[in-house]
Amino acid sequence: MSLYTSNANTSFSSFIAVNENIPSTDAVPKRMSDCIYYRNLWWEKGEFNEKARWDEVTLPYVLATGIIIEDYEERAEKFNIHGCWEWSNGAVIIYELPSMQHEVCIGAIVKEIIKRCSDADGTNAEIYSLGATRTRDRNRGKEADESFRPIKPAVTAPNGCDGNDRPWPNLVVEVAYTETLDHAEEALKYWLSPGRAHDCIIVKIDPVPQSQVPVRMKAWHYCVSAGRGTRNTVPLVTTFEFGTQDGTGAPLNILQGQCVINISLRCLYHDLKPPAQIPQNLNDPVQLDFYFVQRAITQTFNIH
Repeated sequence: MSLYTSNANTSFSSFIAVNENIPSTDAVPKRMSDCIYYRNLWWEKGEFNEKARWDEVTLPYVLATGIIIEDYEERAEKFNIHGCWEWSNGAVIIYELPSMQHEVCIGAIVKEIIKRCSDADGTNAEIYSLGATRTRDRNRGKEADESFRPIKPAVTAPNGCDGNDRPWPNLVVEVAYTETLDHAEEALKYWLSPGRAHDCIIVKIDPVPQSQVPVRMKAWHYCVSAGRGTRNTVPLVTTFEFGTQDGTGAPLNILQGQCVINISLRCLYHDLKPPAQIPQNLNDPVQLDFYFVQRAITQTFNIH
């Protein structure tokens, strides 16, 4: 069975299609039909309604079916949906629910990258943030939580990130809060397929009750320069826990410079468009210190 399809994850629209001869009020308990109705409002009107009982949803969740990718992109743009939906073979999938934890972590990582690359600003070797730019291939429409690249030449259509000739980002960041690690692994395969991104950082934050500070956080860094293994997989370069507790509940007290991801300039500037050259005034490798990411998250939520 597909990762994205199960009886529990059927969307309102697909439920009606399968059960079109049965009145919905008789087919399911009223509480469940109400939940599905309010969940469907996110697709229909861009309304993220608490009555949908999102805390009971198992992700990934099928929000709508029978959707062409152009309609998905138009709807996501209209409702300003970023980092929550993707399109796969005609289905719109929820893989992450909106949360402050997710956004704060992304913002802190972006700040680290921009800070480390700022000496190239204003030159033809500047590193640009592409944000959550939507990408697509024949079977999937997806956006990163954040992505970066320098100026790059066009690629041969239809191999570009837009299904045409636009070059792919070189560095992709994915942050999973309510998203499952299994789904994040699928995203990794998408981004680091041959001819696409060069490096991918994945962060997993263990969810906590709304009033609590996240305590367990882990990061992984993958780079195609490390080679490819069986089934074209990209080896892991670096991984570490950078929260305030580890998986056993033991306290962690990380220090500045202890939890670092190193991005080689050759990787960050992969396929740089001539005549631009890799700048000599940036540190090589670019060092992203997750001490500051942890600090941003803990300080933001430690309000008492």
